[in-house]
Amino acid sequence: MGDKTWLPFPVVLLAALLLPRAAGFTPSLDSDFTFTLPAGQKECFYQPMPLKASLEIEYQVLDGAGLDIDFHLASPEGKTLVFEQRKSDGVHTIETEVGDYMFCFDNTFSTISEKVIFFELILDNMGEQEQEQEDWKKYITGTDMLDMKLEDILDPTKKIFSDVQLRLHLGVYQQHQVQTKQKWSHPNSA
Repeated sequence: MGDKTWLPFPVVLLAALLLPRAAGFTPSLDSDFTFTLPAGQKECFYQPMPLKASLEIEYQVLDGAGLDIDFHLASPEGKTLVFEQRKSDGVHTIETEVGDYMFCFDNTFSTISEKVIFFELILDNMGEQEQEQEDWKKYITGTDMLDMKLEDILDPTKKIFSDVQLRLHLGVYQQHQVQTKQKWSHPNSA
């Protein structure tokens, strides 16, 4: 007990790539977004889907007065599948038809407060259409590159902030030293 077996990275990568296909599962595609919706505005998004896939949409209002939003999900034919008013969050899963699904976040009821909204799309059973999977990989790579770029920016920014704090402390210390030296050199002037 307590012994761990570590597999070399290529073995883990190979298993991750081959096991889902061997087990007969198709990979789940998911992505998440956070955006700001101004007061009095409505924002809609569109997601193309194949037949008999699964579309899950999860959303949450992260910031803004009331932490509420109206949510609308419509089928490719324009039929309302979900309509919620003044909700702070929700999770909805549907089996799809072929076509573009529309989902909207509506803040038109608010005249003052903008809302910060997070939502996640989880797409399952998207089929074995290679081109669609290749297109999706491009987005994943782009997101990974974006994360890397943000980290590349954040690390030097933290270092600069730390350097500024250190220099500020040194400046205060030096100022204190000068004032102390002046006091000792001119004891009657205080």
